[in-house]
Amino acid sequence: MKFLLLPHVPRQDKPDHDQLRELVEYAVLAEEWGFDAYGIGERHDRPAVSSAPPVLLSHIAARTSTIRLFTAVTTLGLLDPLRAFEDYSTLDSLSGGRLDLVIGKGAYPRSSQLFGVTPENQWERLQENYELFRRLWTEKNVTWEGRLGRSLQNAEALPRPSRKHLRIWHGSGSSKSSADFAARHGDPVFSSNGSGPIGRYADLIQYYRERFTAYGHDPRRARVGSGTGGYFGARTSQEAIAKYRPVFEARLAVNRTFDGGSISYETVEDWIENSSVLVGSPQQIIDKVIGQHERLGHELLHVHVDGEVLDRADYLATLELFFSEIAPVLRRELPSRPLDGGH
Repeated sequence: MKFLLLPHVPRQDKPDHDQLRELVEYAVLAEEWGFDAYGIGERHDRPAVSSAPPVLLSHIAARTSTIRLFTAVTTLGLLDPLRAFEDYSTLDSLSGGRLDLVIGKGAYPRSSQLFGVTPENQWERLQENYELFRRLWTEKNVTWEGRLGRSLQNAEALPRPSRKHLRIWHGSGSSKSSADFAARHGDPVFSSNGSGPIGRYADLIQYYRERFTAYGHDPRRARVGSGTGGYFGARTSQEAIAKYRPVFEARLAVNRTFDGGSISYETVEDWIENSSVLVGSPQQIIDKVIGQHERLGHELLHVHVDGEVLDRADYLATLELFFSEIAPVLRRELPSRPLDGGH
């Protein structure tokens, strides 16, 4: 098992510039702790401040040396694919080939509205932008006539990437179209495995694997990443729940304010029992991840600690606990392929 750290939900009482510096600081710590990868999401409205992942990840690349750099996700359907290529090709070269893209159409209507993207055209825009982005990465001169109006004539996109192949994961929570699109191109899929019961996500991953084989790809090349609803570990389950309870309540408040109340759980106990969130003692978390792996077969797990109401000592302590007692067991019990390379 490989581990991807995502930053915590932003604190609304902190200035944006402080939050941006924290995103970089935690990436440096993630490398020191032993995380395999660090991810920056793309969102263009509150509560997030990470509207420019390539800028943030470039700064992180200069401060680190080995950790892989993920977008989680980049909303490629909102972007100009040529400009996105220029940003991410530059980032990949400067980082020594440490970039992985996770793309998605985005789940936040306010962000889409800023770019004139509608629910009716967002999926088509993502597909078309992906196809052009891929060609720009692999071909030196591209002529393109897009269905949505973007056209290029013998375009040489610069700088040319140092790697011919870039791994692009397709982020999906419930969309079979997204899973099918990933399978068609032989790409990995990243299941959000978020707030719903695991069966929903397991069905999607099974569909992805079936379509991957149906499109003629070697099924052994299929690769799956999985999210979680969050993480907080402590020495005992009682301590973990007690410290996590205010975190859950703050998360509910942010969700209801900014995201329309998509979280349906009313109590922390129900949330821990029935969602993918990893809260408890080290052994409880190990058992839950192994149980999820039996359903998903994932090789990459994203870990994030909602730190809005945690003090810094608790935030750092729970991540240190993860790598001292949880990660070694999961790496031994659930071996996985390296993350480096472009396939």
